[in-house]
Amino acid sequence: MKNYIAEANANVHLQEGSWVIEQLLVECYIQPGISTKELAKKTFLPVPVATAIKKELIKAGALTQDGGVRCTPKGVTFIEDELGYDGLDKALYQKLMADESNWKAELSDLLQLLTDIFQQRPQVNVQIDQSKCTVETSLRRAILCLREHALIGKKILCVGDDDLVSISLGFLIKRLFPNIRNQRALITVVDVDERFLQYIRNTAEQEGIEVICRSLDLRQPLPKKLCGQYDCFFTDPPYTLQGMTLFVSRGISALKKEKGLPIFLSYAHKSPDYNLAILRELVRMGLSLREIIPHFNKYEGAQMIGNSGQMIILKTTELTAPNVTSSFEDALYTGEVKRTLRTYQCKQCHGSLLVGIQGEYHTIEDLKNQGCPHCENDTFTLIAKKNA
Repeated sequence: MKNYIAEANANVHLQEGSWVIEQLLVECYIQPGISTKELAKKTFLPVPVATAIKKELIKAGALTQDGGVRCTPKGVTFIEDELGYDGLDKALYQKLMADESNWKAELSDLLQLLTDIFQQRPQVNVQIDQSKCTVETSLRRAILCLREHALIGKKILCVGDDDLVSISLGFLIKRLFPNIRNQRALITVVDVDERFLQYIRNTAEQEGIEVICRSLDLRQPLPKKLCGQYDCFFTDPPYTLQGMTLFVSRGISALKKEKGLPIFLSYAHKSPDYNLAILRELVRMGLSLREIIPHFNKYEGAQMIGNSGQMIILKTTELTAPNVTSSFEDALYTGEVKRTLRTYQCKQCHGSLLVGIQGEYHTIEDLKNQGCPHCENDTFTLIAKKNA
């Protein structure tokens, strides 16, 4: 079948990437007769750019201008068969997309079903920085995925999933496609904790949800067959700078090489200096900041982070690349970082610096924020570590 998105993208050369063309096409499918001005608003594009995309899709035969903009029969077939929208409950979709605040009323039965499932999940292992997010948080992440146009027909990766986001995603897809057994979305989980993987497998099988589970230690690079395959990923990494960088790096390795793909990073609220270190690492990986939502995530019994955390939505760019590509040798989890004295070498002047409770700098983010005392460079390589 003709790929209208690729054809329009080849002619318009959008800086935003081809995902915005897909979004514009889907808006015409969901709301036939939509105005060009409203299309521009929905896609966050200037009206002239939205108009240019619309004209290319009309020329290609996917859209028509008739009392507003709407899909042609060929355009409808493309969206349903190729993008995976066949069988969509459009009424529910529009309600969830239009008003985030009322989703609990629309999905109250689903929320209750998930509550029973979440109550039986394994106990968290604090040694690897696990914490239980609430049922509402997990389902809210799934709805956020929908609202960012990263759910329907997409390949989604959960980089660690003690929050059972994969299950929430699966149930939301079932609700949106009540009469379709084999929806095109593909959900994959990679985690080191076999207890959670087995619980996800068992739950998915019992509830008729398709989730692929892979037991992986993220200290090692992803298998090649997982690389370059996914449209987005979720991660709630260890709350250390090293942990965040590692988990995001592995997720980037799994993403397709396209601009504008979303990354959903859950992280604790931190000090301005720590946040600066986080943003520096994300920029170094070529990621752009889409949005930060404070207190998006709620947790049970996580007093160390105030039982809440922020949601950081990122987008890929032409420069996106993982910061960690080989095996990871640094301290990873909070407990490891606190008890380890590590020696870092400046990548520019090759000077050695001690990081840890007994070191010159307490944390790697302190060192990166202050920079090398000899040359002010802010990139370093771990060369040695020992228990303090």
